[in-house]
Amino acid sequence: MNDKELMEGLLLTSKGVADLYLHGTIESSSAHVHSSFDSALCESLKMQNQIYDAMTQMGWYQTEQAKMDEIAKVKQKYVQQN
Repeated sequence: MNDKELMEGLLLTSKGVADLYLHGTIESSSAHVHSSFDSALCESLKMQNQIYDAMTQMGWYQTEQAKMDEIAKVKQKYVQQN
C-alpha cells in the first residue's frame, strides 16, 4: 500500500466517522449525549479537512471547478419542482 492509498483510506474512514457522529448528534436523547457527539463531529470534520488538504497539496485529490451554466441548470431544475 502506498502513501496515496493510505491517505485515501484515512479520508474515507474519516468521512464515515463524521457520518456516524452526525447521526449520533441528531438522534441523541439528552443534552449531554448531544454535546458529546457534537464535539466529536466537529473534531472529525477538522481531521477530515486536514487529510483533504494534505492530499490536495500532494496532487492526490483534484477537484474540478463547476461550470456556471451547469449550476444554473441545477438551480432551474429545483425552482421548477417547487
